[in-house]
Amino acid sequence: MEYNQEYFKDILPKRFEDSHKGIFGHVLNIAGSEFYTGAAYFSSVAPLKVGCGLVTLASVETALKAVSTLCPDIILMPLSKIKNETFNNFQAVSIGCGLSSEKNAIKLFKKILKLLKNSQIPFVIDADGLNILSGLKNFDLPSKTVLTPHPKEMARLMDVSVENILEQPAFWVKKCCEKYNCTMVLKLHKTIMGDNQGNSYVNNTGNSALAHGGSGDVLCGMISGFLAQGLNPFEASCLGVYLHGLTGEIASKELTEYSVLASDLLSYIPKAIKSIL
Repeated sequence: MEYNQEYFKDILPKRFEDSHKGIFGHVLNIAGSEFYTGAAYFSSVAPLKVGCGLVTLASVETALKAVSTLCPDIILMPLSKIKNETFNNFQAVSIGCGLSSEKNAIKLFKKILKLLKNSQIPFVIDADGLNILSGLKNFDLPSKTVLTPHPKEMARLMDVSVENILEQPAFWVKKCCEKYNCTMVLKLHKTIMGDNQGNSYVNNTGNSALAHGGSGDVLCGMISGFLAQGLNPFEASCLGVYLHGLTGEIASKELTEYSVLASDLLSYIPKAIKSIL
């Protein structure tokens, strides 16, 4: 398989004139905490920017209020409303962006794992979700889980040093896919994707413009948005990473690599998509 621009254009979800919002999926994003409202915002807007029909943010009241002020396009849900039947309304679930690693967050994470245990709903775990996962001794991940760690988070997941990860990143991606039976996105200068079916891809888009807080939250949202539109976990991860990198490149041409913020990336996602159409 040759992962080039034509491949990504081919797997990009198609838009039809007689379509409606329900066709393009609904993401449940469980994110944010009292002091990390931005992460909830970035990871909730990004799915909409890649074509997802609906996004519901489940979070604490502080984050819900902040996000509602910034973006009226997002549906809001208190964490207390998450029940087993809740997931029947969603085509993808993401968790972890700005969640924190406090007791309540750990309890919530365990609850979500239990509710999704035997589910076929695609599930993205990022940021604090990964840190919580690395501390669990017993866990059952849904079959369509995507993990999106940076090297330090990957080191925690595999209980090795960051140096080990950086020395043999492709090896550890394969090992992590085996351990967690998942699709893996190891965020590096050249991000590496892999899955439990033996597929792999090394991305070549992106630059230092992406080295700002919140950039990973945007990527998480892009991947979950593509999952909700029906792409399989490996395709959604590859397309999300590829376009995320292009977004950074395009934004930096106007703003420089120094000055591109995560909030800027959201505005340039459309230009990245347009560049491959």
